Amino acid sequence: QVQLVESGGGLVQAGGSLRLSCAASRSIFSINTLGWYRQAPGKQREFVAAITVTGSTNYADSVRGRFAISRDYAKGTVDLQMDSLKPEDTAVYYCNRDPRPYPITTITYWGQGTQVTVSS
Repeated sequence: QVQLVESGGGLVQAGGSLRLSCAASRSIFSINTLGWYRQAPGKQREFVAAITVTGSTNYADSVRGRFAISRDYAKGTVDLQMDSLKPEDTAVYYCNRDPRPYPITTITYWGQGTQVTVSS
C-alpha cells in the first residue's frame, strides 16, 4: 500500500527557513527517484526537486541554490530544506515518486501535502 505523509510546513516570514519531511512507504522509497512538488492556489502542481536512489539531485530553476533535497534511508524519509524563502514559494507541498519523462499528471495518488506560507 502506497503511503506518503508530508509534514513540516508552516507560516514563515520572507527570508526565513523551513524543513519539510516526507515519510514514504517502503514500496516507493527504496526503488524510486523521489521528488517534492508544490501547488499554489489557482496554479498547476509543479516540480520542485528530486533525488535518485544514489543521491543525485536536481532542482527547478526557481529554487536552485535555496532548497536542498535529501533522503534518510534509516528513517525512510525524504526531506526538503528550504532557505531564503520568498512569498512566491507559498503553496501546498507534496512528495511522490518522480514520474519523468512522463508528466506529473500521470501520478494518480497524492498524500495530503503540507502548507507553506511565506509572508512578505
